Amino acid sequence: QLVESGGGLVQTGGSLRLSCAASGGIFNINAMGWYRQAPGKQRELVAIRGSGGSTSYADSVKGRFTISGDNAKNMVYLEMNSLKPEDTAVYYCNAYLRRALGPFRDYWGQGTQVTVSS
Repeated sequence: QLVESGGGLVQTGGSLRLSCAASGGIFNINAMGWYRQAPGKQRELVAIRGSGGSTSYADSVKGRFTISGDNAKNMVYLEMNSLKPEDTAVYYCNAYLRRALGPFRDYWGQGTQVTVSS
């Protein structure tokens, strides 16, 4: 189970911090990250963090967003600064993990709305 928090409404140039906690018999997490989906658009990768700490970002958010995590707590965070109206979307937490020696697979959170007003 992945539970996100921290979405909301913010003005252009503002900041938000998203959090995601993974729970439920987790044996091993390979990576956790954030995706987003705007109305009428496909879901896209925003940022991803490997269990070793490596990170990768979409070009559109580089320099503005920072992904971080706490492996011991099975958590991932997304610090979003200098927000723009085009960042408006539902943000989904994703984890590539396995439970109880089962296979690795993708898990998704329920999504949290981020709205940036102009």
